[in-house]
Amino acid sequence: MNKEIVVFDFDGTLTTKDTLFEFIKYAKGYWNFFFGLIICSPILLTYLLRITPNYKAKEYLFSHFFKDMKYQEFKQLGINFSKNINQFTRKNSIEALRFHQMEGRIIYVISASIEEWIKPWCQQHEINNVLGTKIEVANGKLTGRFLSKNCYGQEKVNRLKQCEPNRTNYYLYAYGDSNGDKEMLNYADEAIWIK
Repeated sequence: MNKEIVVFDFDGTLTTKDTLFEFIKYAKGYWNFFFGLIICSPILLTYLLRITPNYKAKEYLFSHFFKDMKYQEFKQLGINFSKNINQFTRKNSIEALRFHQMEGRIIYVISASIEEWIKPWCQQHEINNVLGTKIEVANGKLTGRFLSKNCYGQEKVNRLKQCEPNRTNYYLYAYGDSNGDKEMLNYADEAIWIK
């Protein structure tokens, strides 16, 4: 029998909120988050108008809040924040996750969010395969740039293929909730759309 793999998106699928925004609020406080959004609003507006691509708008926002932060500080913030994520997980998705784990299937979480807070949460839930957006670090500090492509859309499929290249050797379940998950859902044998 072929092995069975289950891919979960994170934001909006396993959670009910966008964790990037929640993480910024956690790390910087509500008012700094609010004023930062105002400062970043021109680039966010061009994203909403589909002039600026998703990854550029996201990197610009990330850079505004975290450029030049010490990596160890950022990593610790991610670990601490991950403990709060259970407050806004999606119950039916967590139940599905538990079911697939009990069935012995290989679980992946593949997300456009940053690995530094997804991985600690996944470790709490016995998920070892985590693929997210990687951030660039130089001289112990964040540069504000992404080291990998934003793990969104086709990039999710590409990253899974790197880990599981022989597509004929496994049956794939995929869970997603947004346009960024469409390619993965189309790639799967069984796609579950979270509304």
